[in-house]
Amino acid sequence: MKNTILKLTCPLLFVFILFSSCVSKEKIIYLQNSKVGSESISKISYEPILQPDDVLMITISAENQELAIPYNLYTVNFQSNVEIGTGQQRLQTFLIDKEGNIDFPLLGKIKLGGLTRIEAINKFKNLLESHIKEATVNLRILNFKISLIGEVNKPGVYSVQSDRITLFEALSLAGDLTIYGNRNSIIIIRENEGVRSIEKVDITKRDFLNSSYYYLSQNDQVYVEPNKTKVNASVIGPNITAGLSALSLIITILALTIKF
Repeated sequence: MKNTILKLTCPLLFVFILFSSCVSKEKIIYLQNSKVGSESISKISYEPILQPDDVLMITISAENQELAIPYNLYTVNFQSNVEIGTGQQRLQTFLIDKEGNIDFPLLGKIKLGGLTRIEAINKFKNLLESHIKEATVNLRILNFKISLIGEVNKPGVYSVQSDRITLFEALSLAGDLTIYGNRNSIIIIRENEGVRSIEKVDITKRDFLNSSYYYLSQNDQVYVEPNKTKVNASVIGPNITAGLSALSLIITILALTIKF
């Protein structure tokens, strides 16, 4: 009887080992072979590039604020449960059209698509120079968002309040990768001037810190592929997994019966 149990146990263990491959630390740890303070990372200069469909908030200030008033238009938003005549006043926002332009008060059509935030601010200052001396321009992208899907703990679309975000910061928003996430092959889908590009990055390598994809752009989509362990588990399927569990239970009961 013991020989029979042994014959049943061996194939079970073989199947379990075959489909349950161990994950080595080389596939889990981020930024491997990094020695703190041993080398300097090259400084990456990053500024988001303004694109069509970006929603901007632009405010103009001046030493004599009355001169800036005509350039700062306000809209009033009414809510259905608020009495007529009352509402919340907000600065008007500007949508970059498919040609990369916005229509700004008094200045007319201004092309901002393809410019960085700093370049756009300098362009406004130059246009305002004959109207307002030493104008202060504040420009923000209001719909800066990124999407994270695949093997992350909290997939979804996340709004970004600042002008830039790193891939590590984005992954932290999504609760980091699951244990089944392939850290060697994270896909980033990016659109620039109507052209989509697909890039794979490896966050286990130190060189990633110098990558042009270390900082994400607005509307980037990040997809974390499953690793081999997750793929192999899907090959087994729920029915086979349940069968193996049942077989393991039967063998355990038989072994305990013989023992006693």
